[in-house]
Amino acid sequence: MTITGTVAEDTVVPAGTGWGRVVRRGQHVRIVDLEGKQAVDFLCYDAANPEERYNAADTMKYAGTIFLTTGHAIYSDLGRPLFTIVADTCGRHDTIGGCCSAESNLKRYDKPGPGNCRDTFITVLKRFGLGKKDVVANLNWFMNVPVDPDGRMQLAEGISKPGDYVELRAETDVLTVISNCTQLYNPVNGFDPTPVRVIVFDPPGR
Repeated sequence: MTITGTVAEDTVVPAGTGWGRVVRRGQHVRIVDLEGKQAVDFLCYDAANPEERYNAADTMKYAGTIFLTTGHAIYSDLGRPLFTIVADTCGRHDTIGGCCSAESNLKRYDKPGPGNCRDTFITVLKRFGLGKKDVVANLNWFMNVPVDPDGRMQLAEGISKPGDYVELRAETDVLTVISNCTQLYNPVNGFDPTPVRVIVFDPPGR
C-alpha cells in the first residue's frame, strides 16, 4: 500500500481499543482494514469548537443515501463538511447502526460483553476534555448493515477484504476518534475482531 506524501502518524489499533487525534485541514486520514470484515466506529468534531460535530441525519440527507462512499462529505450539525471521502476500496459502510454499548449488548444478547464501542469512545474523548454526552450517532466504516425493501435492517457480516481502506480529507481541523469494534455477539466483525491501521499524512503539495 503506497502513501504519497509526508506521514504524520502510522498506527495499528487493536480490536477493542480506540484512537484519536486532531487531523489538520488538508491532511488525509486513511483507515485500513488489515484482515477484512472489521467494523470501525467513527466520530469527528470541529477541533476549535467540539460542540460542532458529525451529524448523521444531515450527512445522509445531503448525500441522498445511507451508504456513503467516494465523493460524499461528512457533515457537521451546522451544515459544514468536516471530511470528504476521497478514496474507498470497500464501498459499504454504515450510517444508521450506531455503536454498541454494555446496555445494548445486555438487552439484545443478555450479556454486556467484554467491551463496547461507547465506552471506548468515552475513554478516548476524555483525553480531549469531552465525555459521554459528546458521543452522538456515529458512522461505522466497513460495517455492513443492509436494509430490506420493507425497511428491516440487518447487522450482517462485513464484505471488506484484507487491505481495504477508506481515505478522508479534512476540510477543517477535525478532532477524529475511532473505536475499533470488539463486538462478538453479532457478525459485524465476522465473530473475530481484528486490528486496523490508521495513517495520517500530508498529501504532496500541501
